[in-house]
Amino acid sequence: MEILYKVEDKPPIGTSILLAAQHLLAALGAIITVPLVVGGVLNLPVEDIVVLVNAAMLVSGVVTIIQCKGVGPVGIRLPCVMGTSFTFVGVSIAIGFEHGVAGILGSALVASLVMIIGSFFMPMIRKFFPPIVTGTVVTLIGLSLIPVAVDWFAGGQVGQEGYASLPNLAIGLLVLTTVILMSIFGKGILSAAAVVIGMALGFMACVALGLVDFKPVQDSPLFALPSPFHFGLTFPISGIIGMSIAYLVTIVESTGDFLALSNVTKTKLTGKKLSSGILCDGLGSALASVFSTTPFSSFSQNVGIVGMTGVASRYVVAITGAMLILAGLFPIIGALVVAIPLPVLGGAGLVMFAMIITAGVNILSHTKHTKRNGIIIAVSIGAGMAVTVRPELLGHLPEFLKIILASGITTGSIIALLLNAVLPDGDIIAETDEQNSDNSETESTPELLKTPQ
Repeated sequence: MEILYKVEDKPPIGTSILLAAQHLLAALGAIITVPLVVGGVLNLPVEDIVVLVNAAMLVSGVVTIIQCKGVGPVGIRLPCVMGTSFTFVGVSIAIGFEHGVAGILGSALVASLVMIIGSFFMPMIRKFFPPIVTGTVVTLIGLSLIPVAVDWFAGGQVGQEGYASLPNLAIGLLVLTTVILMSIFGKGILSAAAVVIGMALGFMACVALGLVDFKPVQDSPLFALPSPFHFGLTFPISGIIGMSIAYLVTIVESTGDFLALSNVTKTKLTGKKLSSGILCDGLGSALASVFSTTPFSSFSQNVGIVGMTGVASRYVVAITGAMLILAGLFPIIGALVVAIPLPVLGGAGLVMFAMIITAGVNILSHTKHTKRNGIIIAVSIGAGMAVTVRPELLGHLPEFLKIILASGITTGSIIALLLNAVLPDGDIIAETDEQNSDNSETESTPELLKTPQ
């Protein structure tokens, strides 16, 4: 995909708002899902869940702006959307049952030091991510997101009423087709805004068919102020340990996202820039605890939007951050976005996430085609996808290992890093094979082909 707007470009304000809306539509549903799930499982009162959700949107916006524009040494200064992370769902629920929401937030606040301190070692860690590892991780990110897009496309989860119904599939196909046609045949803003155009068309079709539930919009308060320390803070040792492990996992996942983003934006990701991004992630999670919501990380799905539309401007995504802040202050805005039916998201998500796979394959295409590299790619992606499609594989493992390996992205990344570190270099293997081949040819030369003496 050709870059339409580079990282440092500033499109006209009207165009920027339209392009920023694409990122908002792709991210907002996932941002509020984590606090909704955690609050629902813990049986929190509705008003407390509202606090979690509003804070998630507000802090997401603030951290996204800092990540995009930078504040001193904080922020990667790339078009990166930040939001609540699913990595923390399991550990948050476990802590919440024993210590309540105060225990979740206090543990997350203290454990965020793992990410903050870890950020200063990223220049060293960056050396462990050569193209063979980077390409594998980026490809795995895209592959891991595809099942999510497929379920959206079908309208929910397998077994739910209406899953893969013809109306759902038709809406998803309409959005998918529109996005593809706009991307390929559209010019200028039509191509750049392909996602939002496709989703708008799909949403209007859903309204016409009566598939949109506006009740959440009607029930949402018009305005809400943030509530710092709403639940208080407690600091259980077991909770801090669990959260610390989750933050280590997040470092790996965010590193993969940043590497993918650098590839699709055609910018070099130095160890220093990576450090700034991880530092922003850690500080953002600490801020989330203060404002009463769950920890944060970068959003992989928005990398796909950048890759597909060619809009790499960090200023556009900073506007997305401003929109998220407004959604946090005016919950009715967020409710309207959440009212978008899943097939609409699925039609856009399928092509967006597939573009991340394309970015990964592009990185791998520039690596040497050796047996060693083939094994690294195959085993890492295979292990990552195994965990993604069959999480039951981890059922009998200790809890701390479950936390680490629950994400297919993390599992595949760890294996790619280990294999790259322990397997002998492909050049050595190739050189040995060539020598053996030369010797073999010499020894087996037929007598008739030898020059007479």
